[in-house]
Amino acid sequence: MTGIMLPEPIRNAIDIASNFVWGPWTMALLLGTGVFLTIRLRFVQVSRFRDGLRAMVPAQASGAGALTPFQAFMTALGASIGTGNIAGVATAIVSGGPGALFWIWMYGFFATTIKFCEAVLGIKFRKVEGDRLSAGPMHYLKDGLGSPKLAWLYALIAGVAALTTTPFTQPNSIAVVWQSQFSIPPWASGITIAVLTWLVVIGGVKSIGRAAEKLAPLKVGLYLAGGLIVIITHAAQLPTVFALIFREAFSMQAAGGGAAGVGMMVAMRYGIARGIYANEAGYGTAAVAYGTARSEAPVQQGLQAVMEVFIVSCVTSTISALVILASGAWTSGLTSTAVVAQAFNTAIPTVGGWIVAFCAFLFGYTTLIGWAYYGEQFLEYAIGLRVTQPYRWLYCGLVVFGAMGKVETIWAWGDLMNGLQIFPNLVGLIGLSGVAASVLRQPRQQQVDTAATQA
Repeated sequence: MTGIMLPEPIRNAIDIASNFVWGPWTMALLLGTGVFLTIRLRFVQVSRFRDGLRAMVPAQASGAGALTPFQAFMTALGASIGTGNIAGVATAIVSGGPGALFWIWMYGFFATTIKFCEAVLGIKFRKVEGDRLSAGPMHYLKDGLGSPKLAWLYALIAGVAALTTTPFTQPNSIAVVWQSQFSIPPWASGITIAVLTWLVVIGGVKSIGRAAEKLAPLKVGLYLAGGLIVIITHAAQLPTVFALIFREAFSMQAAGGGAAGVGMMVAMRYGIARGIYANEAGYGTAAVAYGTARSEAPVQQGLQAVMEVFIVSCVTSTISALVILASGAWTSGLTSTAVVAQAFNTAIPTVGGWIVAFCAFLFGYTTLIGWAYYGEQFLEYAIGLRVTQPYRWLYCGLVVFGAMGKVETIWAWGDLMNGLQIFPNLVGLIGLSGVAASVLRQPRQQQVDTAATQA
């Protein structure tokens, strides 16, 4: 893919900074936080899994908020199931080896409790003033943890990350597969995606919620159907694939030789980095999405967040990884969405690539519109001014340039900014874990009654 390329020194600096931020300490912090919260919340992702399934389609509720609980769930799901589930997982496998999938699963299991806390705290500490609503980690960092400086730092980093990562990574992945399947030049893809994004985000969070409510179920269903066909076609390879995944996850040597432990560390680095990019647990964005719900039942939104991570990490990401491993496409030299399209084509010639192209658009598009709202909330808090219209125009304009960027640099920049974003958020989650635990410990009937009174 040809397109806009930054000077080599800048690309190298981004790669070095990204690798530094995603060093062993970051992976240990993410997994450690997930393990700590899992224990403190008494394995809520297991003990309340059935409740989570029921919470996926909640009753209509009333109360402070901009979206129905279902729209809030679909907005969060639509924003997190982006091209990271296709392109991100593909680059994790291509760059980190088959073992990266194991670490996507591992982080996904513990990440459910991280996102549960984000959703619960997002409801508990949101601000509603008239017809204006503001939610996100900056509020629980300021009002819950009592650290306004940390809240401002988070909002600034997260705002810059939303503005300079999502408008680049998502259209870039869409443009890659559109060029490989339909020979559409990246600039044309960028303009098309920018216009379609503008049509929704210009209407604000309610417009975003309505679009996500319709598109999120469609994209998941279509991708699952196509992916299962590919996996069934290559079913004979699955025992070998699973053996390779678990062996490479703990390999003490890189695939091409080298120092002991390099293979495992590379698999962990790409698996966790792409895992968090896919499910967004740790970013704090769940607090923004679920905080918009017209609901006063934090546990209901928290259980929705648990199911969101399950769908992302254990369903869509697994489909992406298995199709490229079982088909052998991961050794083709391709990357991003192009390698997934090739994998689909092995089972469904031509049409398979079209399915990936369409799903990549839906995945990227719903993430684009969801993150547009996230970034707007973050920057308005950090700057202290209404930035609504200028922000939305700038956000959509950057989509064009994102479609024409270099894949590796785009994803390295995304890793860097999102990695910086997680540190202040995790401080808040650990510090306020007792609040989430106390809400969860309420008798189940009391939680049900709280939700029912809003129906």
